Amino acid sequence: MDDRLATRLAELRAERGWSLDELAERSGVSRSTLSRVERGEISPTTSLLGRLCTAYERPMSRLLTEVEADGPQLIPAGGQSVWTDDDSGFVRRSVSPPHPALRAEVVEGALRPGADIGYDAPSVPGLEQHLWMLEGTLELTVDGRTHTVSTGDCLRFRLWGPTRFRCPGPGAARYALVLVMP
Repeated sequence: MDDRLATRLAELRAERGWSLDELAERSGVSRSTLSRVERGEISPTTSLLGRLCTAYERPMSRLLTEVEADGPQLIPAGGQSVWTDDDSGFVRRSVSPPHPALRAEVVEGALRPGADIGYDAPSVPGLEQHLWMLEGTLELTVDGRTHTVSTGDCLRFRLWGPTRFRCPGPGAARYALVLVMP
């Protein structure tokens, strides 16, 4: 795992065309430490990984998933994780979780009538999303513009600022969301 992590960190820097000096400036980690981490001479601490994830604008979970052994190609419905927020009326199913070799994942979302959820900022600026409405109606506000998305409609966008998901009813809203890392 440490060798794969070292390789992935070097790849991320190369993908951006950054020198070690530029990454050191962006992350607050010394050039020599970065070099040793990328060569696999030392294992990064959680704090160091946190700084690098901030510089690379990606959640730590995504970085670690990218270096884990390949997961299964088929994810049975019973093996998909489901998270429920009873207070907001939101249910999230991770249909295809992040995979180390892939940039996209699929999420199913469901909101009860009257549910209203706002996000102040994206976890990853520039995250590409495609929302396909499976059932009901959803009011989705992106970049200050509200879109009414009904059964069968598809809305695609990139996240740069706050968003708001609202189910006006009368029925529940259910949608598939494809997330594509920049």
